[in-house]
This record gives sequence, structure tokens and C-alpha cells, in this order.
Amino acid sequence: MADKTILVAGGAGQVARALADAVLPEGLEVVARGRPDLDILDASAIARTVDEVRPDFVVNAAAYTAVDQAESDEAAAFALNTEAPGHLAAAAAKAGIPIIHLSTDYVFDGGKDAPYVETDPVAPLGVYGRSKLAGEEAVASANADHIILRTAWVYSPVGKNFVKTMLRVGAGRDELGVVDDQRGNPTAAADIAAGIVKIATQVLSGAAPVKAGVYHMTSTGEATWADFAHYIFECSAELGGPVAEVKRITSAEYPTPVRRPANSRLNSSKLAAAYDVELPHWQASTRDCVEQLVITGEWNS
Repeated sequence: MADKTILVAGGAGQVARALADAVLPEGLEVVARGRPDLDILDASAIARTVDEVRPDFVVNAAAYTAVDQAESDEAAAFALNTEAPGHLAAAAAKAGIPIIHLSTDYVFDGGKDAPYVETDPVAPLGVYGRSKLAGEEAVASANADHIILRTAWVYSPVGKNFVKTMLRVGAGRDELGVVDDQRGNPTAAADIAAGIVKIATQVLSGAAPVKAGVYHMTSTGEATWADFAHYIFECSAELGGPVAEVKRITSAEYPTPVRRPANSRLNSSKLAAAYDVELPHWQASTRDCVEQLVITGEWNS
């Protein structure tokens, strides 16, 4: 493959940082840009960056992710999750470049009793989910060569996420109450990044075309938040890291401004069929993440 460049918007986010650190095939480069270098709320800044970097592929990993705060900050959530992706997709389309856009399980209400497939009806429960769904529509409308990837329960050794929160809070408590009636697919940012690289490599090398549409991309296997927490502490204990007992509680016992989907499970078989991308089991990737955090001590950062 001749030298190709992927421009990643959202330089400080978990997936953007994972893409910047990803192992790449020869001839492929990732350029991650976030604010202040690239403000995707500014259409002219996007155009300047695309002209400067001259990418062959664009990945939007920027998002407003404060789910509860979005309820009182609706304008900001829609600006970053809807308007900005639309501008980015339009700039990519003008340059003849395909785009991968990251979306979320929160486009569903969680009422289904099986993993969601891409054709299931969407019904977001809050502002965050609505803004992300509108972002999917904006990207698809602005750029015909789009691949929209819905993922869920993202974690990594950097940023704010469930794994780091459990280790940090667990270090100071003997017991933690963790919700046990919400089920989903914990997914490592590093695995998402590897999947994106695999898709982009196929498209850029000519091995596969852009198969426009929405795809689900989450780790193999499922868990409740309490299952996830229990496994985090199990891995941490083996390494001499923070440990706490997990008390399994209901969502009603841990009220939040926005109701979370009881079922966040996503079926990723469409992506596997289209691009031969299947992410590892969540436990293997969780163990890798916990090991890195405990060894470096960065769980408390």
C-alpha cells in the first residue's frame, strides 16, 4: 500500500489516543488532531486541517460524552455530536475522502431482550443518545462514503472511564455498590482502534470498497456493570493493585439524571461479514488494561 494518511478528529479522546498509538501496517500514518489544533465546531478550521494534512481517510472520534450533563447542556451536546460531525463529513466529501464516525449503544432504549442489530428501531432515552443519533444522520447525509460504527462501554488506560474509576474508588473502600441490571459489551479503545485500522487498510489498499452504512463494533462477550467491576478487581488483586468487594445493586438504587438502557448489547456480525473485523473477548482486553494501570500506577491519575 502506498503511503496513506488517516486524519483522526478528537485528539485527546480514548479512541483517538488509541489510534495514535496503534500498530499500523507499513505505508499508513495516523494524524490525530484535537483542540486547539482542530476545533470541529469550526467548519473553516476543519477545511484548513483537511487542506494541510491531505488525508486519505477521516475518522471522527470526537464527542460530547457527559451523558448526565447533556440533559442540562443540550445545545453543547448537539453542537459537538451532531453539527460538528456533519461539518467534518462534508469536508471529507468535498475532498473525496471516506469517513468513519463513532456512535453509541445509547441510540437504543434497552427494551429488547437480545443483542441489538443495526436494523432495530432506535429510541434514545436522553439528550446524549438523541444527539448521537442525529450525528449519524448528519454524517450519512453529508458524505456518501461513510462507515458509522456504534460501540459501547469504552475504556482504556487513559481518560475517564469505568476501569479507572473502579480502581481509584476501590482503593479507598472495602465495598462498592455497582449496578447489576444493565447489561452490555465492555469494549477497549485499543480494540476499537485496531478494528478501525483494519477497515481503513482494506479500503485504502483497494481490498474492499466503502460499504456505506451503520455497523456495530463491540468486544465479544457480555457483562453487567457489576460483572465488569468484579473482573476488574479480580485482575487487580492478582497484580497487587486496588481491590474492593462488589455489592450488586439495582439501577433504582443508583439513580442518575438519565435512565440508562437495561440492554446495551450489540450484535457485531454485520461488521464481521463486511470487513472481517471481530474484536477480542472483553475479559482479555480488560486484563491487559488493568495490568497496565496497576504496573504504571496510572489508575489514580
